[in-house]
Amino acid sequence: MEEIGPEPVVETNRIFTVPNLLSAVRLVMVPVFLWVLLAKEADGWAFAILFFAGLSDWADGKIARLMNQSSRLGALLDPAADRLYMLVIPIGLAIRGIMPWWLIGVLIGRDVLLLASAPLLRSRGLTALPVIYIGKAATFALMYGFPMILAGQLDSVIGDIFYPCGWAFMIWGTGMYLWSFVLYWIQVVQVMRTMPPVHHAKSSPDNSPR
Repeated sequence: MEEIGPEPVVETNRIFTVPNLLSAVRLVMVPVFLWVLLAKEADGWAFAILFFAGLSDWADGKIARLMNQSSRLGALLDPAADRLYMLVIPIGLAIRGIMPWWLIGVLIGRDVLLLASAPLLRSRGLTALPVIYIGKAATFALMYGFPMILAGQLDSVIGDIFYPCGWAFMIWGTGMYLWSFVLYWIQVVQVMRTMPPVHHAKSSPDNSPR
């Protein structure tokens, strides 16, 4: 488990970077995906959008590290895109009857319970905890499981191949998603036990030399 403490400070304020562009495109494609999936029921195009989203989610982090293009904006856009896709995709698939609602409840419930930690962290002067690798791996698996399950709806050999593969990714990703939730809350508990509330620091006397 990573050492608990404030998030590493991102060094740059750059906006126009390749990783930021990929994250922004992923965000813009969310309403397009819903329109294609629900209004047009064009599963082939919906699959292509999800495949791009999963590939770009992996690529933007790699590019940020290899090209030294990390930025404060990117640190916000990337997880925002992940969370939005993890909300929109399963709901869209459930509306179409492709995935069961109980599984959607598990995935969304996990994220809702994570949000409950925000006030606790703010009371200790933190906005978030370091990203857990298993959580990123879980998102990666789910972002590939979703399009594969969607492709599995095709009445062809491709559908026969992708359908079991998609559910394998889905089961694997859901397991890691839940385990990362446990690890995250262990970190939250450790923070609450080891770090003093912010107001204590504010109310302490000024001992600076005069």
